[in-house]
Amino acid sequence: QVQLVESGGGLVQAGGSLRLSCAASGRTFSNYAIGWFRRAPGTEREFVAAISSNGGSTYYDDSVKGRFTISRDNAKNTVYLQMASLKPEDTAVYYCNRVLSYKPSSPGGAWGQGTQVTVSS
Repeated sequence: QVQLVESGGGLVQAGGSLRLSCAASGRTFSNYAIGWFRRAPGTEREFVAAISSNGGSTYYDDSVKGRFTISRDNAKNTVYLQMASLKPEDTAVYYCNRVLSYKPSSPGGAWGQGTQVTVSS
């Protein structure tokens, strides 16, 4: 079983950038597709982006397409989410999770603590 820990959140002004990291433990990390999700106050958790196990395919929600980039380094057991041109509506707690390879927007594992991203206007 792979365990995931998110980091890299913080406070940033609108238009700024942040890079989130999702560090995994376990030898089977490279077997899994990984996704990023977020939950803003008072809303349901929503899909943001996902990447296939070998990094060859990426998927994005329309709200972040062109601004966010997901990548992974299987040698470092880490998935990244590079966020640019941030908007106040990107403010949320961001989580990473395993996702189903045939449905990348569907989480398949346990949730971690997440990392808070706050974008000021």
